[in-house]
Amino acid sequence: MKLSLEGRERRGWREKGEKKKYGKNLRKCMNNSSRRFYKILPLNTAPSLGIGSNRLLKQENKLSETHFFLSSVLGWCIQWFVACALMLDDVLDDSVMRRGQTCWFRLPNVGMIAINDVILLWNHINRILRNHFRNQPYYADLLDLFNEVEFQTASGEMLDLLTTVEGAKDLSKFTLDQQQRISRFKTAYGTFYLPLSCALLMLGQKLDDYTNVKDILLDMGIYFQVQDDYLDCFGDPEKVGKDNYGKEDPFNVDIVKSLYNDLNLQGVFAEYEIDVHEKVVDRIETIPSESVQSVLKSFLSKIYRRNK
Repeated sequence: MKLSLEGRERRGWREKGEKKKYGKNLRKCMNNSSRRFYKILPLNTAPSLGIGSNRLLKQENKLSETHFFLSSVLGWCIQWFVACALMLDDVLDDSVMRRGQTCWFRLPNVGMIAINDVILLWNHINRILRNHFRNQPYYADLLDLFNEVEFQTASGEMLDLLTTVEGAKDLSKFTLDQQQRISRFKTAYGTFYLPLSCALLMLGQKLDDYTNVKDILLDMGIYFQVQDDYLDCFGDPEKVGKDNYGKEDPFNVDIVKSLYNDLNLQGVFAEYEIDVHEKVVDRIETIPSESVQSVLKSFLSKIYRRNK
């Protein structure tokens, strides 16, 4: 049964009509929102893990219409939250590309209006949660979860910015421990911990009972950020939308690339990825719940050896 569910989850959007229904639910929960957001979201979002998590946790192939709708609404709230973080990150980093497309704030007639767009998008999350979940017994816990993840993500962004400023004068600030702290707060909470936690709350679970699962999810987030940093330098710019060597000057880029080759960073990363995958799988298999194991393995399979 578990393998069958995982197979169906991996097919995800290929299941007949599901992608269309997910988009219809987005339009329904945005019926009073600005059409401007339809232009923002494709640049900064991807299909959510929320529906797949709910299906695997419930161990049911087909969710009820109500549960599917609420799951997809939560999924979009998660993706909007991620979009907010990415839009702000692009402005703060003065980035050019995001996921193969020009950053939102760099588009004509957008500029720093993007900051206000982030604020509006962020506020819509709470409005949508209130509209669709206020009568649910887990509503207060859901608000607490989003507020906590927002705080942790903002804290991670602050750590990243302060380290960059201080590191410009003192390279000792760039430590492995600091990199993991930044990744944990800036990336892992919103990208991995939030989706599964939302699914658990919908099923009436208490998050305090899943601290070991939280630890695994946060470590997945650190691994995910390491992948991002690696792809910034070695990935196909057409797929990842970045090519980061510190400076844009071709001469400096060639020197850095040569140094990376001398250090065999691609080989080092390949060994790191295999090692992390094996250790995370071992930890997942210590979780008593097979349905939770299925979700965690599904998450891991989506990112292992990704190239974009």
